[in-house]
Amino acid sequence: MPVPAPTTTPVRLGIIGCGRVLSGPYQPVLERLLAAGAAEVTVACDTVPDREAFVRDTFGAKRFTTDHRDILEADDVDVVLVLTPPTSHAALVIEALEAGKHVLVEKPVALDMTDATRVLAAWRAGTGHLVCAPFTTLSPTYAAIADLVHDGRIGRILTARTIYGWAGPDWGKWFYTGAGGGPLFDLGVYNLTTLTGLVGPVKRVAALSGIAVPRRTVDGDEIEPDVDDNFQLVLDHGDGVLSTLTTGFTIQALRTPALELYGETGTVQMLGADWQPDGYELWENELGAWTLCPETDPGWQYADGLGHLVNAIRSGTAPTLQPEHAVHVLEVMLLAKESGRDGLTRDVTTTFTPAVRR
Repeated sequence: MPVPAPTTTPVRLGIIGCGRVLSGPYQPVLERLLAAGAAEVTVACDTVPDREAFVRDTFGAKRFTTDHRDILEADDVDVVLVLTPPTSHAALVIEALEAGKHVLVEKPVALDMTDATRVLAAWRAGTGHLVCAPFTTLSPTYAAIADLVHDGRIGRILTARTIYGWAGPDWGKWFYTGAGGGPLFDLGVYNLTTLTGLVGPVKRVAALSGIAVPRRTVDGDEIEPDVDDNFQLVLDHGDGVLSTLTTGFTIQALRTPALELYGETGTVQMLGADWQPDGYELWENELGAWTLCPETDPGWQYADGLGHLVNAIRSGTAPTLQPEHAVHVLEVMLLAKESGRDGLTRDVTTTFTPAVRR
């Protein structure tokens, strides 16, 4: 698809969804872009009118609306940010792409493969960029690990493991329903994006899952979740290469590397979480010791896909993030949920080509 010419003018943003996601991870990224004159917020939209004051005061939004169509039809919007709950993601992305906008969408890009396929079709038929969260493959630590894997520092990857979880949110009942997809869609999506970016696409998936906490207090009410809150995945990447993923709203605290890659001649561990890495450790057989590589950018924000998209537009280049990668991760998660119910292995039909850094 065509890449827009470079520009020195601020990229004009229209934000759909002005709740916790905007005021949390996206706020520091957006404030940095505004301060640098790289972006401006022309329109913001939310179904809660009381959020108007926040987006006007914090981001200088010129207009506020409760109808997302006002953003899609606006001539002064270049990029649409879709920061709503997951049930609306696919429809909003398709509408925005068909309106000729660039789009950033929070994870997951869709909740089923039918909608995901429609999203890809709209993107391929349109002229706008599409970047899909999560953005773990943009972190400096991810880049450093990808480079050393590419350079053969640990040999061919043979197996890997990854983990991310916490006790679960006490807000947003949709996290615990099919509308939110549970911890796999909320947490495991980070690990799957990072893991497949480094190891490659998944060929087969098997999973065990269940509801470990049958009653929770959310938004002050006691509820009974109707999606599993505890997952163990085994992933087959082909050629005998296997990996595992542990995720759930069942973990009070973690003190283990987010990711470990085990190669023919060494091991690399990503310290911290892949959405907030803290450097990495490298074992090389030839050296016979661990090398600690501290974090090079402690201020990196996991919502920096927004900065990546804005910079791509301003420089007239294409984002390195691939929508096909997000759709592949979605299919793996959907199949893992199916496998978790019956214990049967599922074949994965989608794929993507991992980005080559060199």
